[in-house]
Amino acid sequence: MKPAHSHEFNVHEGVVFLVRKPLDWTSFDVVNKMRSIFHIEKIGHAGTLDRNASGLLIICTGKKTKEISSIQQSEKEYDVTMRLGERTESYDADTPVIERKDISSLSERKIESVVSTFVGWRSQMPPMWSAGKVAGRRLHAYAREGTEVERTPREGFIKSIDIQDITLPDVEMTVVCSKGMYVRSLVHDIGNELGVGAHVVSLTRSRIGEFRLADAVTLDELIQKVYRN
Repeated sequence: MKPAHSHEFNVHEGVVFLVRKPLDWTSFDVVNKMRSIFHIEKIGHAGTLDRNASGLLIICTGKKTKEISSIQQSEKEYDVTMRLGERTESYDADTPVIERKDISSLSERKIESVVSTFVGWRSQMPPMWSAGKVAGRRLHAYAREGTEVERTPREGFIKSIDIQDITLPDVEMTVVCSKGMYVRSLVHDIGNELGVGAHVVSLTRSRIGEFRLADAVTLDELIQKVYRN
């Protein structure tokens, strides 16, 4: 299964595009933009990426949309910056800080020790500010109304968490996990375990299975290739 890298696209037959999703775009924004570029209806993405996250988004067209389900099952890799001592309702920077706690007692050893305990099978509660659905509505739609609804915990596997840098209050990590795991929930839970709270200030998806962000193109690059064709 090869992704598209050239301007020789046959989108109606089927193409797998590796796209660099920009910040402040939803996954559906990218799909809709590409639908208008290629004038095609049979198009979809293989895994939602938060509006405030950037990185690899896989878009399939035509017959390749049949492969979306198998791609979604692949493990994911994320680069994340966790800010300790601050908690938000959305678990990221999309909503204001609602609680601050002193982190002066935290040591690198303590942080590393707690983070290591989150590797393995985990049960997570989907964030209210997420694309998950309850009764046919997105959770974030309820959250914007100030309504919290009952959610079902999700089981998933965290293969590894590698700490890249600790410059308090921020901790940079690379997370490899299974489908269905919320990195925002992971960060929220780590903050709770440390007793100081935490939220995501930066999140980039760098890999989905065999597909890597390094091989992806921006929407602007894609548009240029289309119009050069």
